[in-house]
Amino acid sequence: MKRPAFSTPRALRAPRSSRWVPGNHFELLENGEEFFPRVFQAIADARREVMLETFILFEDKIGQQLHAVLLAAAQRGVEVHVLVDGFGSPDLSDRFVGSLVEAGVHFRIFDPGRRFLGQRLNMLRRMHRKIVVVDGHLGFIGGINYSADHVADFGPEAKQDYAVQVRGPIVAQMHHFTREAVLRRQDRKRHQAAGITGRPHAGTAHAMFVTRDNQQHTNDIERHYRVALRAARSRVVIANAYFFPGYRFIREMRRAAKRGVDVRIILQGQPDMPIVKTAASLLYDHLQRAGVRVYEYCDRPLHGKVALVDEDWSTVGSSNLDPLSLSLNLEANVIIQDRAFNAHLHRRLSHLMEHSCKQVEATAPSRWNGLRLLRSYAVFHLLRWFPAWAGWLPRHEPHITLANPGAAEPAGSPAT
Repeated sequence: MKRPAFSTPRALRAPRSSRWVPGNHFELLENGEEFFPRVFQAIADARREVMLETFILFEDKIGQQLHAVLLAAAQRGVEVHVLVDGFGSPDLSDRFVGSLVEAGVHFRIFDPGRRFLGQRLNMLRRMHRKIVVVDGHLGFIGGINYSADHVADFGPEAKQDYAVQVRGPIVAQMHHFTREAVLRRQDRKRHQAAGITGRPHAGTAHAMFVTRDNQQHTNDIERHYRVALRAARSRVVIANAYFFPGYRFIREMRRAAKRGVDVRIILQGQPDMPIVKTAASLLYDHLQRAGVRVYEYCDRPLHGKVALVDEDWSTVGSSNLDPLSLSLNLEANVIIQDRAFNAHLHRRLSHLMEHSCKQVEATAPSRWNGLRLLRSYAVFHLLRWFPAWAGWLPRHEPHITLANPGAAEPAGSPAT
């Protein structure tokens, strides 16, 4: 088997649980206008099984369209599993969920939690993944939730975001993973073969399916980013909505820029939460002094989680580059080794930078004063230690709860 040309230093080898899988095809889907029709049609065409995980599902026009295709699939005998996050999808009505359950949908909630004085307190260690697998051979993964704010007619607050449609052997890993997340323990061995059997080659891309959890894979996604940054030789473009990564991540970005790599980051200029821009801006000086170029996307809120390195490495997924995603939440990305996909993603991000972003100018040295130096020093050391501090935060064991408690399956099963 031909191995990818992308090499990694021994000191930053990828986790041994990850491996390149050849023979895949990826298609970039930009925003809800491209993503939702593909997913809804795939579910409408499903013959045997639909596995769907999402952080947010709202009962707006997008949620209702998803509801309709899931309901129709279950009614024609398709095995349908839905997993939503209890914090991200807190207000689904009994009618919305109940009609799906009555049709046979296995509807589960990740760590639903309880409200206190009307407030949701279950905000840590969320199931933040967005994955769909249909009939075990067609997959979707990215950052797009099922809500109307992912389509342009929502207005100025509509999100800019990305996902991919996936065909090929890597879908087998996605399929196995999504079933493992929701099946009862006694059923996992019985279904294991369904998740790992070979799929026919669909293209030329090598790929990895990489996840982050709070048990065995606590830093896999961040580690793959750092592997790519360490090996970068010509260009790096990172577009990420929530950017406040750790010390080692920032160090690799600075080192890449200092050795002549064109390193660019696209962040939120019109953030959905003001603190997002404030936090990221604390890093600008530190990055720009090393040669990193900072762009702010100003058309609408940026929600993407994509990156590319050189001419063949790319990643798309659910993971932001902030403490929640890198140290607490359950996330999933694909890493893609393919020049054609990389080139297409680069064209789209370049178009974004040229037409919808402003480049943040580095602060003139004369304005560099003691207060800003102290602030940079404090932020630098906060980033250095936050992964260790994250382990001190509340660590209850989240449960996946089946929406119909009268079913034969136990109401709660430990989350993976």
